[in-house]
Amino acid sequence: MVTEAQDNGRASGLRGGLGELCYSSGLLHTLQRLRAWWLKDLRVLAYHRIMPLPDPATYDFDLELISTSPERFREQMMMLRERFRPMRLSDVAQMIEAGKTIPADAVVVTFDDGYDDNYHIAFPILRELGVPATFFVSTGHIDTGKPYAYDWLVHMILLAPADARLRVPELGIDTPVPTEREERRALGTELLSRMKEMDALAQSALIERLQLEWNLPADHTPAECRPMTWDQLREMHAAGMEIGSHGVHHRMLSKLPLADMEFEVQHSRDTLLRELGPAVGLMSYPVGGDRAFDDAVVKATREAGFAVACSYICGTNPEPASNRYSLYRLPVERNMGPGWFAAMLTMPSLMSYPTASRVPAEAQAEPCSS
Repeated sequence: MVTEAQDNGRASGLRGGLGELCYSSGLLHTLQRLRAWWLKDLRVLAYHRIMPLPDPATYDFDLELISTSPERFREQMMMLRERFRPMRLSDVAQMIEAGKTIPADAVVVTFDDGYDDNYHIAFPILRELGVPATFFVSTGHIDTGKPYAYDWLVHMILLAPADARLRVPELGIDTPVPTEREERRALGTELLSRMKEMDALAQSALIERLQLEWNLPADHTPAECRPMTWDQLREMHAAGMEIGSHGVHHRMLSKLPLADMEFEVQHSRDTLLRELGPAVGLMSYPVGGDRAFDDAVVKATREAGFAVACSYICGTNPEPASNRYSLYRLPVERNMGPGWFAAMLTMPSLMSYPTASRVPAEAQAEPCSS
């Protein structure tokens, strides 16, 4: 049984404290009006999971995927509705096509992966408040109901036998799995970060190898990491939510062989058309940092008929027509109180976390204008 952690609602860190101060002083309203007059940039919020914050001592999956609690999510969506202009991502795509300027204070809400708490918790709140959102799903996981590989990796490290060793010769890792749970979480975080330098098929092989070594096969899906179903997605789609692609198997597209990458892009698009019918093609690159997509991925995305694509690079989009296939987003994290969240939307360059570049500047994908 998972125990729910108590959230005291206090601001976290320097950004959180500054955000709460600006929020409580009323300064943000003035700053927002000034910014809307000066800069009409598109803000895209990035969420993963919405769920009661669990106790780390009893939760056997990746805590970093939890964006916020249901209560805070409701507060955030109410703030969007009252102070900003929530927009559908497909409407943004159509405005780009028409050469129109994105309106001031435009905000798009997006979710990555396709966990079923998106349906059970986020969707009812969005529907009640009339806030549109785009859910990017990895279609292979929706098809099979199997757990997501990165989350399963953290799960395995948390539950590995007491005498287990983590051997990853590709990364020069050979270490006993720690006894303490907090240290196991830290090891999982480190491994997730480092293994994303490997090619995508090698990542999959590593996870499969550890399943065999530790006898923790991903042949069942615990309730805590279950993907949505197509019936749930059809219900959400019929209610006005948008469903986009997050690939087939949640693999880093730029780290796949060309044929496999093109399959991930095209097959995910074909599956969405088959299950949900015609719609504006919307893509979010799995992992989404600058090492997760490149010119070849952008080209495949355009040729598959997608109208826009989101990265996971932190920032806003002053001219979204110039980077429509690499839209920047603002990640929402579980330690954000209402003040920090409001301040991030009002002063994103100051209040959001910068994304560290993982590839040389000359190797980064160029923005696309059409």
